Amino acid sequence: MTTPETGKIAYGGDYNPEQWPEPVWDEDHRLFRAARIDTLTVGVFSWALTQPAEDTYDFTVLDRILDRAAAEDRRVCLATGTAALPPWLARAHPEVNRTDFEGRRHRYGQRHNFCPGSPAYRRLSAALADRLAERYAAHPALLAWHINNEYGGACYCDRCAAAFRSWLRARYGALDALNDAWCTTFWSHRYTSWEEIEAPSALTEHWRGPDHTAFQGITLDYHRFTTDALLGCFLGEKEAIRAHDPDTPVTTNFMGAYRPLDYHRWAPHLDFASWDSYPPLDAPPTRAALGHDLMRGLKDGAPFWLMEQTPSTTACREVNPLRRPGELRLATWQAVAHGADAALYFQLRASRGACEKYHGAVIGHAGREDTRVFREVAELGRELAELGAVTLGARTPARTALLFDWDSWWALELSDGPSRLVRYQDVVHAYYRAARAAGADVDVVAVTADLTPYDVVIAPVLHMVKGDLAPRLEAVAARGGTVLTTFLSGRVDEHDNAFLTDVPGPLAGLLGVRVDEWDARPADTAHPVVLGTGDETLHTEARLVFEIVLPRGAEPVGTYRADFYAGTPAVTRHPVGASGGEGWYVATALDQPGVDWVVRRVLARHGLVGPYADHPSVETAARTAPDGTRLLFLLNHAPEPVSVTAHATAVDLLTGKRAERGETLTLDPHGVRVLRPEQDRAH
Repeated sequence: MTTPETGKIAYGGDYNPEQWPEPVWDEDHRLFRAARIDTLTVGVFSWALTQPAEDTYDFTVLDRILDRAAAEDRRVCLATGTAALPPWLARAHPEVNRTDFEGRRHRYGQRHNFCPGSPAYRRLSAALADRLAERYAAHPALLAWHINNEYGGACYCDRCAAAFRSWLRARYGALDALNDAWCTTFWSHRYTSWEEIEAPSALTEHWRGPDHTAFQGITLDYHRFTTDALLGCFLGEKEAIRAHDPDTPVTTNFMGAYRPLDYHRWAPHLDFASWDSYPPLDAPPTRAALGHDLMRGLKDGAPFWLMEQTPSTTACREVNPLRRPGELRLATWQAVAHGADAALYFQLRASRGACEKYHGAVIGHAGREDTRVFREVAELGRELAELGAVTLGARTPARTALLFDWDSWWALELSDGPSRLVRYQDVVHAYYRAARAAGADVDVVAVTADLTPYDVVIAPVLHMVKGDLAPRLEAVAARGGTVLTTFLSGRVDEHDNAFLTDVPGPLAGLLGVRVDEWDARPADTAHPVVLGTGDETLHTEARLVFEIVLPRGAEPVGTYRADFYAGTPAVTRHPVGASGGEGWYVATALDQPGVDWVVRRVLARHGLVGPYADHPSVETAARTAPDGTRLLFLLNHAPEPVSVTAHATAVDLLTGKRAERGETLTLDPHGVRVLRPEQDRAH
């Protein structure tokens, strides 16, 4: 099952009419009409409204909301409302309240406040989903089901500890296997009974916070367990919905590269992926693009929904900058360019009170339509409506894959040494950013993904190597492809135990190197590195970690120029097999120009550097529709106009204008073009 059938890019967002008097609803729908808003996400935090007591359900208000949507010819993404407990539930069943990392049982308050192992929570949340599905499965407004909201957070109560022990029994079968996996001979931790195992918290294996743990294997497994525990809550509600509604697509909104939960473990259970995009407004545009491509990769390249974005500003940060004119349109088209079949906002009308009253909204507290934000939203709605269905179901024809692995993320950042300053997401983003700047379309995929469609596989800080990954990477190079990985890769197995062989472990044959030593320095210490030779030379810098590489078949591409390892390789290239394949290794944290230099050379040998790569502010993205129509998106992230050359005769679907091959195209500040090559005009 894929994204819901909408006939065009779904446009709308979170709508909470229960927060306002009913006469306001009339004005809301008038303004929705003006802005071309056709999709409403409702009921996200409605548990206390729809179930005011354990034995009482009241759907009066929700009935009116859905009936009004249907009357206005709008569709509804209906949430189950189970992300925040109602006060009566916490009072009747105190065990539903979470116990935090410090061992404190919380009292009622906040949101995402439930214990995922609570039988009362699981029973009552599934019962509510059951009632909702029974009532609304056939409702004409229903478009999709939205279970819970932004799942996250761990619980460390006795019940969760017991569930963790059961999870471990199922995973390891015997204590001997567990003891071996966790290396419990260290510090006399060998377990002789399952009941001796505690949930890893500030009271047990941790100090100075959740990332400082004595036994990485225990904490790594607790991350996996928490992912599965919350997934179990989702599946309980989905099963209840499916008892009444076998067809309507079901999702929950993810949060991009969100460290606490391994979304790859969830992906098979979603009918379509969706996510909430709130990058810091001073972040480079590739931060949001990485999130889009990660979400698209969850469902083997199928389109996703942008479930939330702000039309103007957030409210949850120390400082909440405003989106400048044109930035909302650009961000929305960027999402579409990377695979979004929906563009939804949080929120449609501003909340009157509480912590999100200053969060951006399409309609402000005064309910005006003559604001800049509303005008931009309405104009974007017009563009999306006129574009129609041409992008729906379109896929990205990427020949470059970037491996994203939550296990490596957790293991790397839980590890003591060599440097706690290495952040997985930052390193991954640096290599993704370089590939996108070179004009390559990138699929961000799990380490278990099929790698046969790709000419280039980029695997930054692939700290953990599991299963058959190493031979599958070797196969990429054996057939002429290129594999690129970096420092701190190939270090540990799935249990976070070091390989009893030379670093980089199972990757050594592919990369043709051996690493015996590694140095670490503070963030303000930079070592010079020279990349290439002759006219190809780049003088750059590296920081944090400096691995000392002994080539075992690999050729130096870059060398250190400081400390006792000056003159030794910092970057290597290893020819593999008779088909011209290569394995590249970057032994240090190069600065962004250095990463760009390496990645562009890898892409160039496969013809994957795009024609607009010399325009640093211009992002390109390609999509291919189900009928074969090819689309090229040009996105100008600069606040000034940029001129580029059309590399094929094409029609701009946003203006209807035709551009000849070789013609100069001017992209407005934050401008967008959606180009369809001339040969596809018949579609």
